[in-house]
Amino acid sequence: MRPALLIFDCDGVLIDSELLAARALIDALAGHGVAVDLGFVARHFIGRAQGAIRTEVTARFGVELPGDFEEAYRHRLLASFEAGLKPVAGAVEALAALDVPFCLATSSSPPRLAASLRLVGLERVFAGRAFTAAEVARGKPAPDLFLHAAARMGAAPASCVVVEDSAPGVMAGLAAGMEVWHFTGGGHFAAMDLPLPAGTLPHRHFDSFASLRAARADLFHAPAGAADPTPA
Repeated sequence: MRPALLIFDCDGVLIDSELLAARALIDALAGHGVAVDLGFVARHFIGRAQGAIRTEVTARFGVELPGDFEEAYRHRLLASFEAGLKPVAGAVEALAALDVPFCLATSSSPPRLAASLRLVGLERVFAGRAFTAAEVARGKPAPDLFLHAAARMGAAPASCVVVEDSAPGVMAGLAAGMEVWHFTGGGHFAAMDLPLPAGTLPHRHFDSFASLRAARADLFHAPAGAADPTPA
């Protein structure tokens, strides 16, 4: 199938942000007496909107985070991003070579997304085609965000491919009736145990943009100077 639209998640797929975000969150929660580790963050927060943090902390620890927690965490996180955020290896080059329409759909807040794209030089690439969970009623693992992105881009859900790293994102893509490629090329996969739930079966798995491009070369422009494969 040649998709009508590729929908990329951002964190952990295009930008290598998940470890930075996890460590910033661990530090922010510790300031309110909530002790969590990378494993807890992986199980409960990766791929979900920031609002899930408050709900989960209240339910599991009985702690009501202050009203300014999200803003304080975002400031801490963006400082970490300024110091060390990088794109996932091969992501920028893959986007530049794509020969099919694409967009971005993320659980990140609009301010976090804007800062992330600016820092890795992708703000112009996604101008007018970046969508966040703030635009829909339900975040991942509900299908709302991916369906919204497809509608905004004028593509039928069944003709879309979602590229996702997280379990909530994979589940959301499948629930939207889209083909889902599970991407495990982000640095967080070396530091976190991130299994998909039993019965959650993406259509394909890729551990890097190099492997994705090799498997689906038909979706990318041929490199400059490459021989024309069409016989004379």
